[in-house]
Amino acid sequence: MAIKKIAVLTSGGDAPGMNACIRAVSLAAIGAGAEVIGYKYGYNGLLKQEYIHLDPYAVRNLLQRGGTVLHSARCEKFKQTDQLHIAAQHLNDAGVDGLVVVGGDGSFKGAERLQSIWDKPIVGVPGTIDNDVAGTDYTVGYHTAIQTAVESLDKVRDTAEAFERIFVVDVMGREAGFIALNSAISAGADHVLLPETFTTAAEELVKILDKLDKRRKNRANKSHIIVVTENLWPGGLNVLADSLQAESGVDVRILTLGHVQRGGSPVWQDRLLATKLGTYAVEIIKQGQKGMMSAINHRLPAAVPLNDVSIERKELNSYSMQIRDEISLLG
Repeated sequence: MAIKKIAVLTSGGDAPGMNACIRAVSLAAIGAGAEVIGYKYGYNGLLKQEYIHLDPYAVRNLLQRGGTVLHSARCEKFKQTDQLHIAAQHLNDAGVDGLVVVGGDGSFKGAERLQSIWDKPIVGVPGTIDNDVAGTDYTVGYHTAIQTAVESLDKVRDTAEAFERIFVVDVMGREAGFIALNSAISAGADHVLLPETFTTAAEELVKILDKLDKRRKNRANKSHIIVVTENLWPGGLNVLADSLQAESGVDVRILTLGHVQRGGSPVWQDRLLATKLGTYAVEIIKQGQKGMMSAINHRLPAAVPLNDVSIERKELNSYSMQIRDEISLLG
């Protein structure tokens, strides 16, 4: 399929590596002889026909920059059918032959809806720190989020050891425990709470106290790190901290990493992943495939139907879960 112009936008939560993806899409498209435009503020820019031209000069030095030069936002209007038709008309008016959407599950649902009424290829690139997009091994931004969490956990460990405290560390992830699980293992945390395995507050509190008691016997101290996926504990982390302090008699502190995980220069894994996925997205458009996601499966690029992505839930690695259970008591 001959392409003269490709558009790209970043939607939803920002993720380290989005800029690298914008760069890859732009350079791959320009290399194929196409013009590139970037819509600003996600689907909002598409509805307002607000875009910038992306040439090699415009994307210089984006590989290592965090955030997204196109900015990002969520767009409730994009759920309305009449707004989809406006978006499709704007793409036609701009002479766009293919659209690349960098974002997560919500962004892909918007891409699916738009693809149902627009007759040219739309390709999604999974850009979310949560790594919760099915159909791809990893998502752009995930590795950097893990690195940020691990560095923070390492520093908190020093303070926990010095004052013999319990630290409850809140990490992002929404309804997926990928960041929590893998950062906890990588930083040697004492316990991790995941949405995939959470039961009730009462049962989980018993598990934590039992784990802390066994760790105390193994290590003969009272410092502990507990990693919790955001918004998981009923009533909030203050409720958990108060319960732990009352039951254990140990001072408990809360650390919320929050949006710091979304920022910063992407680590090399995300730079490489973003470059591969962005480049392959252009290849999918050149092939004329519609409604696809540019993915990495078993280290190889793959085109995955967006419809399959939306109906499948990505599960945690079973071996990582086994490691969590087997070695977390050993120090």
